[in-house]
Amino acid sequence: MRIGYVQMEPIFGEVRRNLRHAKNMMRQQNADLWVLPELFATGYQFTAQEEATALAEPVPEGPTTQDLITFAHERRCHIVAGLAESHESNVYNSAVLVGPSGFLTRYRKVHLFSEEKCWFTPGDIPFPVIDIGEAKVGMMICFDHFFPEVARTLTLQGAQIIAHPANLVMPVYAQLTMRARAIENGVFTVTANRVGSEARTDKRLRFTGESQIVSPSGDILVQSSKDKQEARVVKIDPAVARDKSLNPYNDRLADRRVDFYNL
Repeated sequence: MRIGYVQMEPIFGEVRRNLRHAKNMMRQQNADLWVLPELFATGYQFTAQEEATALAEPVPEGPTTQDLITFAHERRCHIVAGLAESHESNVYNSAVLVGPSGFLTRYRKVHLFSEEKCWFTPGDIPFPVIDIGEAKVGMMICFDHFFPEVARTLTLQGAQIIAHPANLVMPVYAQLTMRARAIENGVFTVTANRVGSEARTDKRLRFTGESQIVSPSGDILVQSSKDKQEARVVKIDPAVARDKSLNPYNDRLADRRVDFYNL
């Protein structure tokens, strides 16, 4: 199975341009599963609720999701992509999973970071895991990486690959924590971060790049630079993520002592 990510620099508000750019980058290589950054089509630094509402789209009937579905059908691939979702009177920081057969599922970000709390409603649906044929895929978004319960919940549902769209502004942290999430759960993780900066207020946000794919043993299979736009793909064997053993005596999941965990 070939899995990959797109590390790109969206232009704020240029939804059609950003979507076209992401598709052009994915056309450079073939992958069975692509992961795009958080809010890849809109950009990140909103300045008002009205702005977030205007740029958000319904899922799956919105144009961005529909365009991704068409692309996935044409390329015979699956895509996880972060976008602003409108639903009733709420706006969510969401991710969609689409494939050749159409829309598969969505995830609404549970752990909102910093000023996201001003524009988005916290997620209100369970963490999804979907069997795409080659593997079972779970989704989390950016700041979710700080909370190990997310990756563990996805793993307990059978996820072999955790797709992690991100707009990271704190250097190093996610690159370390997502290696830990991979090791402690025995899964592949795909972090698709963005690059560049946005300064739509008096605060400039600099995005840290270094998108990466990590193996269940914590090895970095591929990692991008801090500032270059690129699409990277690696070949994996998803079956590796079914084996949770560490040695003949220890297993990541079987050795859990849930009777001692007060959560």
